[in-house]
Amino acid sequence: MLIYGHRGAKGEAPENTLAGFMHAYRHGIRRFEMDIILSQDGVPVVIHDRSLLRTTGSDRAVSSVSALEMSTLDARQNTASWHHATGIPSLDDVVQACPDYRHLQLEVKSDERGRLNRLCNRLVEWIQRENLYERITLTSSNTGFLRSARRLDRRVSLGYVAERRFPSPVRQAKSLDCQYLCCNHRICSAGLVSDARNKGMSVSTWTVNRIHDMLMLEKMGVASVITDYPTSALVYFENRRRLGHQVESLRGPETDTDPEPSLRKSG
Repeated sequence: MLIYGHRGAKGEAPENTLAGFMHAYRHGIRRFEMDIILSQDGVPVVIHDRSLLRTTGSDRAVSSVSALEMSTLDARQNTASWHHATGIPSLDDVVQACPDYRHLQLEVKSDERGRLNRLCNRLVEWIQRENLYERITLTSSNTGFLRSARRLDRRVSLGYVAERRFPSPVRQAKSLDCQYLCCNHRICSAGLVSDARNKGMSVSTWTVNRIHDMLMLEKMGVASVITDYPTSALVYFENRRRLGHQVESLRGPETDTDPEPSLRKSG
């Protein structure tokens, strides 16, 4: 099971901030989901809402503020306990701060058509220039954006973001030539996951904050979960992996039996 930090580490640090991404990165997280919107001056910035109000208290549209000014705002409005102010980063800021990232899901929200086209061009050009085809997936629920990205480059990895069972998310994702189906974990079923996998797609689910739910999704065949608590989830799965290795070493290479008999011999 692969773990993606949702908006960095939304449950552990201010969402979609450099401080949040670096917090998770220092604790071993190398996969992230983040939201991308174009600033006034045409820079892809990392923020979920089209307004600055919820995270900074400033009642302005992202489209009316430069990337530089956004970096100076205090974006911990929803995380008052965080110990220092932290601004809204650009996509480049995050990538520079977390150079060894394994994979990013960049979710593009619906916006005015002209702004979406500009953002699409910027992101695809960046992926091409830096050869990031294996490390970046552009995701969206906006079918127009996904079609535009596919027209620009057949090699770019795409993901369809689905919140509802109807219309069929698998059929929609396949029609858009997506490699990822990114869906609300509440609509997941074994049948949906199997259908997506049979059509060559990886299933990533959001927002999954309980270990019990992660394990259920893992049994269904879900490849990755997007969680507000990535460092806690990583600790759980790493501990499970280590324990599994210990059990296998006790069993030995030629037996699948319970390890308890060998423990009794040694005692």
